[in-house]
Amino acid sequence: MRANKKVVFKDYVTGVVEESDMEVVTTDTVQLKVPEGSTAVLLRNLYLSCDPHMRAQMTKNDRRGAMHNFLPGSVISGFGVGKVLDSGHPDFKTGEYVWGVTGWEEYSLIRAPETLFKIKHTDVPLSYYTGILGMPGLTAFVGFHEICSPKKGEYVFVSAASGAVGQLVGQFAKLMGCYVVGSAGSDEKVNILKNKFGFDEAFNYKKEPDLNAALERFFPEGIDIYYENVGGSMLDAVLLNMREHSRIAVCGMVSQYNLERSEGVHNLIFLVTKRIEMKGFNVIDHFHRHSQFVETIIPHIKDRKIAYMEDKAQGLDSAPAALVGLFAGRNVGKQLVVVADE
Repeated sequence: MRANKKVVFKDYVTGVVEESDMEVVTTDTVQLKVPEGSTAVLLRNLYLSCDPHMRAQMTKNDRRGAMHNFLPGSVISGFGVGKVLDSGHPDFKTGEYVWGVTGWEEYSLIRAPETLFKIKHTDVPLSYYTGILGMPGLTAFVGFHEICSPKKGEYVFVSAASGAVGQLVGQFAKLMGCYVVGSAGSDEKVNILKNKFGFDEAFNYKKEPDLNAALERFFPEGIDIYYENVGGSMLDAVLLNMREHSRIAVCGMVSQYNLERSEGVHNLIFLVTKRIEMKGFNVIDHFHRHSQFVETIIPHIKDRKIAYMEDKAQGLDSAPAALVGLFAGRNVGKQLVVVADE
């Protein structure tokens, strides 16, 4: 029996999410064995992923998310990496590492382990499975390669480019031989985009009073591919600068998540006049391709053809601040929480 620290969701949120909307508590004990006859899996959580979609799960009756809403008084859930401590399921053995949806707690009993993915490559940091080798990495890969159908030499723009998904989209585009520009919210992030991730250009959108003028400056011939992570005024400006027969992959709209009422988009007529293909997608429809994706990306990581940055918060006590900071742009790279050593 062990004590189990966890992050509990207090109540539904309207407007900006705050640390006070969550509470870190410790339960008396947790049994470190699965119930007899059960097919559940008991995990020791190692790393937890902070992801934008979690904001939608904090709003009552929110229809924007593809995952269930959090229940007040219950532990928060999200993607994470864990070690199997005990298993009643034939496909998972004690000592194996997995990633998938787990609780924001030290120990989680997963009653539907079919949703977990076994980690076969342990010669890279396990924390990578919260990002480049997990849900965000697959999101970047599918959104860029399948939704955007890129061609060598095309002009690519990525918003929220220093985040877990954006940093990878830009590098996938460079591997394809595209010209890539990214936007971010600080000069530090702009420097990282250009000097670490290899973007051709990048700009701090907070210093651009006219986003349309900024995009015209970086894309005088227009944009072929836009990887959408932001929404709002950024999307409006992008629509003005897309080329004919261009493509937009709608991954997320983080600028809208804390708003009580979403901003309107005024330039949608250009979808018609420029014959733009704009498609939203959700990575959960592509999880069956994860193994294939990992085998494709692992060689690029080992050959250092792809750079990757993590922003690690230490301990469950830091988890609420880490998640809130995600929506304020405080993270540099993939935001995750370190729960325990490997």
